[in-house]
Amino acid sequence: MRLVRKDSQRLRIGPVEQRRRCVFACGLLHTPNISEGGEDMARIPTKFDHKRRGDAKARSELDARSFRSMLVPLAMAQFLASYDCSSMSVAISRITEDLGTTVTGVQTVITLFTLTMAALMIPGSKLSDIWGRKRCFKIGLAIYGIGALITALSPALPVMIVGFSLLEGIGSALMIPPIYILITVSFADSVARTKAFALVSAAGGLGSASGPLIGGFITTTITWRASFLAEACATLVILSLSRRIHDTGPNDPKPEFDLVGAALSAVGLAFVVIGILQAGTYGWLHARKDFAIGGHVFLERGDISPVIVFMATGFVLIVLFFLHVKRRERSGKAPLISTKLFGNRTVNLGLVTQNVQWFIMLGTFFVVSVFLQVSRGYDAIRTGVVVTPATLGILISSTQMGKLTRKYSQRSIIRAGFVIALAGITLLLLLVDATSSVLLFVPGLFLIGFGAGIMLTASVNIVQSSVPDKEQGEISGISRSVSNLGSSLGTAIAGAVLISALNSGIASRAAESTVLSPAEKQQVALVLEQSVSAVSDAQVRKALQGKPPAVVEEVTRINAMARDRAIGLALTVVGLFGLIGLLAAMFLPESAGRPRPQNISAP
Repeated sequence: MRLVRKDSQRLRIGPVEQRRRCVFACGLLHTPNISEGGEDMARIPTKFDHKRRGDAKARSELDARSFRSMLVPLAMAQFLASYDCSSMSVAISRITEDLGTTVTGVQTVITLFTLTMAALMIPGSKLSDIWGRKRCFKIGLAIYGIGALITALSPALPVMIVGFSLLEGIGSALMIPPIYILITVSFADSVARTKAFALVSAAGGLGSASGPLIGGFITTTITWRASFLAEACATLVILSLSRRIHDTGPNDPKPEFDLVGAALSAVGLAFVVIGILQAGTYGWLHARKDFAIGGHVFLERGDISPVIVFMATGFVLIVLFFLHVKRRERSGKAPLISTKLFGNRTVNLGLVTQNVQWFIMLGTFFVVSVFLQVSRGYDAIRTGVVVTPATLGILISSTQMGKLTRKYSQRSIIRAGFVIALAGITLLLLLVDATSSVLLFVPGLFLIGFGAGIMLTASVNIVQSSVPDKEQGEISGISRSVSNLGSSLGTAIAGAVLISALNSGIASRAAESTVLSPAEKQQVALVLEQSVSAVSDAQVRKALQGKPPAVVEEVTRINAMARDRAIGLALTVVGLFGLIGLLAAMFLPESAGRPRPQNISAP
């Protein structure tokens, strides 16, 4: 009887024991009610669950640390790319003396770098889908480092063109898009992703803002070559740190590289950028002077501006590029970029805000730099010190993005960023003049930096988060190209407005002068017909040596008044373009910037 009773008990308890083993084997976190032995069963999995939760938490913290550590090389690379071009601009005079070339020659080197990077950004982004994001980043970084080394050792201008313009431009086009792709696919949580974008955006803004200060200091105290040598060494450090980068790679098969599409997009964007960069020299509509290539005049003064010719050619090539893309899509072939991306309203609005943000930041820095160096006579280092509040604003904004993202939507942050930046521009216009204290620059520049910092991060997040992982290579290239165009447009339009206003201001004031004789007024008109640029009072006095003191003072006064008014007008135009960005931000959907379900790939 006892055996039977034990057997029956064993038979009755058997299913519970089996369920107990199943609980331990499967790691169930919640135990349903069990009629027999239910209380005991509820206690055992609970103890087990605490251990499971502890292990999961430890693994989660470890994964979080590993993902944060991969941000270090990405942020360093973005800083390096942003620092490079801005530091180059303050070393022009030293490079001119060292290489025995001209200012125009060095400016050509910078222009070619901009063209190379802008033209290859979309093809370089597509290669990240073919080669893998981490591999593309490392290849681009290596090419960039080799270019920096060649630039540092350049004995002549042609060698510098190879190192700086070509190799560094190609390297930038290959390494920058993967930075934003890797962040998008690695950080699924919206707050973590925003913090990551904030760090990289802050690194880029810090590089642009500190380039004149750090580059000017190195160039003045050591040599301009040391700056590029330091960049080459920095690439080695970043390559070593890039081992921390985690990249699972695209899940889809590797796409075919569209060589014809790459050529059309590259040449088309190159022509557009060339046209934009010519605006300050030749004007937007009518050529201020003859446009010649190799001694042969193609457009005479007063003809249509070469800006229109170059930009029209570029737009025609871009239209041909999109027709080519459509044809490949209809035939079932992989295009360089998908036209479906431009059917996404959130992406389009995000790209507009992104373009205008870079327009505001670079346009403002250009105008402020011209004002400080021409009206105040500051050198590059002092100019860099004065714009430090903008740099601090960018850095502080990056530390606050996590908190802001928890409380506000990305749309609200972008709107607030535009309002803050426009308030900063307004303060500069109201408080700053040729004789005001340097301290009056601080509030306006800080607000511009803070506003730009928060909206740049949010805009990048919106654009990158609005498409699935498989399209990250395409949208990243488009996003970086749009940003580059915004930077070029900001500098070009601000410069063109400044020169146009300066020309008309000097002409009208000279005509109204009661001090200048008719012959002297005619001479001023002839000078304006040949060329005009923003010059300091000291440069005017030096050019008028030997003239009567009354004439010198009158021309100096006319130049100063026209110059400061032109600078203020250029800054006003930058602010007006900011209103366009704010208008675009008003139409962004509330959900913009939230990760799509198919983007979730990492904790």
